[in-house]
Amino acid sequence: MSASDEVLDVVDRDDRVTGSAPRGEVYARGLLHRCVFVQVRDERGRIFVHRRTDSKLVFPSYHDMFVGGVLGTGESYPHAALREAGEELGVTSLAQPTPLFKFLYEGPGGAWWSYVHEVRCEAPVRPQESEVAWHTWLSDEELAERVADDGWSWVPDGLEAYRRLRAHRESRQ
Repeated sequence: MSASDEVLDVVDRDDRVTGSAPRGEVYARGLLHRCVFVQVRDERGRIFVHRRTDSKLVFPSYHDMFVGGVLGTGESYPHAALREAGEELGVTSLAQPTPLFKFLYEGPGGAWWSYVHEVRCEAPVRPQESEVAWHTWLSDEELAERVADDGWSWVPDGLEAYRRLRAHRESRQ
């Protein structure tokens, strides 16, 4: 089955399931669906940053500071966060990511409910070649500099999640 054939839950503006449709149809018709974002830190506290492959359906070859993806039909946010992080990092021993907050992303690429999580990964990563073209680990300061200098093209939904995560952390200090 291709990625565009994967069946997703379609949701409303209150994140209630209203039906289901293949991913390709969801994207083509701009239907609301669900997505998870997981910020991954290594044992030194650095953040996993990667460039997406050029074969991705959405935002190919863009950089991202999260791993994650869409939820399949009937899948919960916690299950999807662990599944997506494990798949993209190539790690089987990952702890359950901690949920932080949820928001409705509306911007380039469409609109979807986005649940932001975080997890620490101390195991060696072997990123999934079909998802990750290149990766590195950056400190918070290095990542903030990369975002500010406009030298890299960032996925717009990940950039929005990053800004909201920074605000979330600052509000808790």
